[in-house]
Amino acid sequence: MRQTVPTGQWISRDGQDWWFDAGSVAIDFAYAGGFGNGPESISTPAELTEWLVTRFPELVGDATDREFSDSLALQRALTRLVIAVGTGARGPAEDIDVVNLFAATPDIPPSLAGGTRQAGRSRAHVGQCLSAITRDAIEIFSADNLDRVRECAADDCSLIFYDESRSNNRRWCSMQRCGNRAKVRAHRNRSAGEQATR
Repeated sequence: MRQTVPTGQWISRDGQDWWFDAGSVAIDFAYAGGFGNGPESISTPAELTEWLVTRFPELVGDATDREFSDSLALQRALTRLVIAVGTGARGPAEDIDVVNLFAATPDIPPSLAGGTRQAGRSRAHVGQCLSAITRDAIEIFSADNLDRVRECAADDCSLIFYDESRSNNRRWCSMQRCGNRAKVRAHRNRSAGEQATR
């Protein structure tokens, strides 16, 4: 079962900033690298800390240069996997190895609210956050979920997302962006067709 971690971030495309919810913290992390071209891009240890703490509020301490370097290696691997899986290809074995390596380290343990003691969940380090991200990647890239990782149906968009919907019928990266554009185009085409038949 996937951990509940907030997803979504600002993305810049076509000269506009807009909110894109990829449905997966692992895909979000890939887009927060150079892949995303967005206002939330991570290019320094401080930006890594800021990005992580919005998803993992239990994070303590700032990312070190070493942790930032590790995070870049993970981002590159996730980016290639997201592109491969989202377009129906198989991910490179070396990138799968990177994800598996990060997932093998301890992540943030789940906890049940209402107890009198805090056992592990109240504090987390950067490495635990990166491990939690890779465990999300393993879950969404599993054979049972592969059909839920897909590219936006718009011809002029290549954003990839994880479809969390119960019906598994999400087509657009965002209804406010590509879904709305598709509806406008369909309406114009219908209107043009109706006028042509008059």
